[in-house]
Amino acid sequence: MAIVGLTMVRIAQVDPLTQAIVPKEKSVLGADVLEIDETFFGTKTANITGIEGTLSKVYGNNVQMDAMVGGSAPAIALDINNLGFEISQGLVGRLSDGKGGFVSDGSKPHFAVSVESQTLDRKESVFFNFGNGLFTAPTQNVGTDTENQTRQDDNLTFTALSTKAFNKEPFKPYFTGDKGFDMANMYKETFGGFKLDTGTVTPPEGGDNK
Repeated sequence: MAIVGLTMVRIAQVDPLTQAIVPKEKSVLGADVLEIDETFFGTKTANITGIEGTLSKVYGNNVQMDAMVGGSAPAIALDINNLGFEISQGLVGRLSDGKGGFVSDGSKPHFAVSVESQTLDRKESVFFNFGNGLFTAPTQNVGTDTENQTRQDDNLTFTALSTKAFNKEPFKPYFTGDKGFDMANMYKETFGGFKLDTGTVTPPEGGDNK
């Protein structure tokens, strides 16, 4: 199925161990679920790779007998137009030292990410969701202005990890056109138990949560 456009990227901080959502009072995002909306001039691209693992062929008697597929290792290359500085630093694990500088303690916060696109007729949404992972920003370009402004966007890479609510898989797609689709359930599974209607938290379901 073809998809068109990038409707919204949503991010929530989750606990590294329990994968429960970190409430906005403690989150580096300052929100339970942060929408990258017009406040941040939106997101240009969210290119997803590694949804399926590498296929290895198995040969016998001079012919291909079987094939094995390795585990998936999804990553998202995000180009966001204008994140707030504190948010961009918080995503990669750097916090204010209270004197204008931003430092890391060597650990990285964990996040859940949802990327929303649409069907060709714009009637349904397709969500590419990741319930647990880490952000990195390995490069930063800086260029001089000429007669035109030289603007550098926020370029981040999100590496997905195993998600308890996704049966320990790192990725789960959702489609609003499915007769059983439930937005509240999608939020609950993806964003660590977040309850869409009131913002309260219930334990994540699915998978082996022991």
